[in-house]
Amino acid sequence: MATLTRIEAEERARLLDVQHYAIDLDVTRGEETFASVTTIRFTARHAGDTFVEVRPTTLHGATLDGRDLDPATLADGRLPLALTAGEHELTVRADMPYSRTGEGMHRFTDPADGLTYLYSMCCMTEGPLVFAAFDQPDLKAVFDVTVTAPEDWTVLGNGVATRVPGEPGRRRCATTPLISTYLMAVVAGPYHSVTTEHAGLPFGIHVRRSLAEHLDKDAEEILDITRRCFDRFHELFDEPYPFDSYDQVFVPEFNPGAMENPGLVTLRDEYIYRSAVTDSQRELRGVVIAHEMAHMWFGDLVTLRWWDDTWLNESFAEYMGYQVLTEATAHRPWTEFCANRKPWGYDADQRPSTHPVAPAPDAVPDTASAWVNFDGISYAKGAAALRQLVTWLGEDTFLAGINEHFARHRFGNATLADFIDSMAHASGRPVPDWADAWLRTSGPDTLTPEVTADDSHWRLRLTHTGGRPHRLRVGAYDADGTPRASHEIELAAEEGTTTHEFPGARPGLLVVNDGDLTYAKVRLDAPSWTAAQASLGALPDALTRTVVWNAARDMVRDGELDPGAYLDAVARHLPDEPATAILESVLAFAHGQIADRYLPPGRRTAALETLSALAHRLLGPDVTDPTRRLIAARVAIGAVTDAGEARSWWEAGTVPGGPALDPELRWQLLHRLAVLGATDGSEIGAEAERDPTAIGEEGAARCRAALPDAEAKRVAWEAMFDPADRLSNYLFRATAEGFWHPEQSGMLAPYVARYFPAATELADRRGHALATVAARFAFPRGFIDENTLRLGEEALRDRAPIPALRRGLDDQLDDLRRALRVRERWS
Repeated sequence: MATLTRIEAEERARLLDVQHYAIDLDVTRGEETFASVTTIRFTARHAGDTFVEVRPTTLHGATLDGRDLDPATLADGRLPLALTAGEHELTVRADMPYSRTGEGMHRFTDPADGLTYLYSMCCMTEGPLVFAAFDQPDLKAVFDVTVTAPEDWTVLGNGVATRVPGEPGRRRCATTPLISTYLMAVVAGPYHSVTTEHAGLPFGIHVRRSLAEHLDKDAEEILDITRRCFDRFHELFDEPYPFDSYDQVFVPEFNPGAMENPGLVTLRDEYIYRSAVTDSQRELRGVVIAHEMAHMWFGDLVTLRWWDDTWLNESFAEYMGYQVLTEATAHRPWTEFCANRKPWGYDADQRPSTHPVAPAPDAVPDTASAWVNFDGISYAKGAAALRQLVTWLGEDTFLAGINEHFARHRFGNATLADFIDSMAHASGRPVPDWADAWLRTSGPDTLTPEVTADDSHWRLRLTHTGGRPHRLRVGAYDADGTPRASHEIELAAEEGTTTHEFPGARPGLLVVNDGDLTYAKVRLDAPSWTAAQASLGALPDALTRTVVWNAARDMVRDGELDPGAYLDAVARHLPDEPATAILESVLAFAHGQIADRYLPPGRRTAALETLSALAHRLLGPDVTDPTRRLIAARVAIGAVTDAGEARSWWEAGTVPGGPALDPELRWQLLHRLAVLGATDGSEIGAEAERDPTAIGEEGAARCRAALPDAEAKRVAWEAMFDPADRLSNYLFRATAEGFWHPEQSGMLAPYVARYFPAATELADRRGHALATVAARFAFPRGFIDENTLRLGEEALRDRAPIPALRRGLDDQLDDLRRALRVRERWS
């Protein structure tokens, strides 16, 4: 498939004005392909040559203004067109392939009941796997979509779908307003639905039938959040919701968290919980609902012109998702944002692959390079930058700028310059200067405090590296964690050291960026870290505690704090930590990074024993909160090193003091038993029969790959990388998650050198989505050594991996270098 370049897109946009797509899909033709007929009406502003994208299994024919085109001219997914000036009509008739990787039209057969489900995923370049298209975001058009499907199936589209009289199984979706090709969407299958009406519009939530009881259990919670967020957006925005319905479909094997198709949001069906979950998991589902609804304005009503402005979609939706959920419900998700999302942004921003929130146009020359920018920078850092912009401008002024932006560009396309102009006009402030500092630069700022004091005042010398302007809060606390004072300060857009003087005695603990208002790495001075070790858990505000935990995390990652000291703080303060998001994020870092990567192998067992002891404290008789007990059970299972102890939990059906093992916990414990060599293929098979679902299928794949057996490893490796095998992304991920374990390093060592050529060949065959999964989950992360680093660097230099894999390997190798530095510093 040819990659669309920015230059090609600009040339085509100058040539074409696209008015209308009529798309006719027939999904009754079998398991491998479906029929697609596309008719496009458009105008050529002058005579010229261009192309339409279509990636069929068979191109049956194409006509331009009634004249047949030669199907043999289709090459690399492009059908060439020679145009005269004026109006044209192009019709393309093709058979299209069903996908097993979540791109184009994904087809999934549920192992629980044998029922089949379809959904489209056209972002960013996959629309031509469904219909013929001038596939770039700034050639918006009106869409009329018709689908022929089995009579008993549900069919959903961007507009309300109705049955065509006299034509069984045929549905016609209502005509859309102007939307981009990557936002066209269709869902079809025997979905279970819960529907209602709100504000005069039909609302629906849908899921495959095997998850019906779980959707029904949570339906009112999901719909209540949806209604509340919908109403809050209408209080904030002058522009009303621009589409005719609002459906949310929880679909299987979905690659992203969700997709903002106008009127038809698709979300991964892991958000329909069949096992116990924590309150922060439910809160995160609410954030995703609000995030995708924000896209109806940020992305769908006003769309980026080219993919260098991904942040215009994602940063805004990320910020509004957290803020609107906070304002519209009882959830308080900014703690989760600080605990989980911002570290994702900070980590991405410190790697060689970092980029500005709004990269320069020449940094995104084509769609292949654009794929890699859907990352922690475009989401978390961009949202944090917007939060700082709101702090600087004030919320009312910020919203005035947003509403002006919508009014200027409704149903059109916009750029960074357009957004800045609207904000500057609404505020009268130098927003271009702010944008240059915040959106056109990369890397996080760092704020390092030094405190001195006399009898009546204390002075803060704050060293600022990075050079962005900041408005932030400095929190002063006594050594026991009692709040003393809060001071707001502003830092100019320059590096250097500033001095700030405040009345009173020196604080025992100083928290820079208290309340997490800005985006910057912060340090704790030595007295503050000493105080935090004693009083961190006593700090009254969850955001304050999160900022301190993040500072300690960054100090570990940068080699400034012994990982063992971080573990000591975990053991001391987490048993009494009430915020679920803090518990989960700190424990994930303690296990996944400190125990598995930063500590040398000889100290790993002791670290796991520390986490195990903490888990059992959280499972004590005084702990009644089910969320804390669930978190503790997960940690206990992940940290257990005694196979006999783990086997006793399996036979008892519970971790002592914990909840009964539901399906999720059973698969987690069986996986740990497999890693420890305390189960076998027959027991895994029996559990798969007990849980004949897609999650069970993935759990069995994960467990089989985890067995410390040479044959099991060979089979798992071939399932992932043999060209004849076509694992779905989800089964590939599950197998990869089971494959690599520090406990099995001797057996796995020969596979390290095999990974790099195998991943490169896989990415070349199966594309960016699976390449991303292979880089993230199949990389030999447990091998913290110079040999792995050398092999990876040679692969990047000599094997020319596609951009998605190159970015993933770049990131993994940078994390490996960091782990090596930490080990060298503290060994």
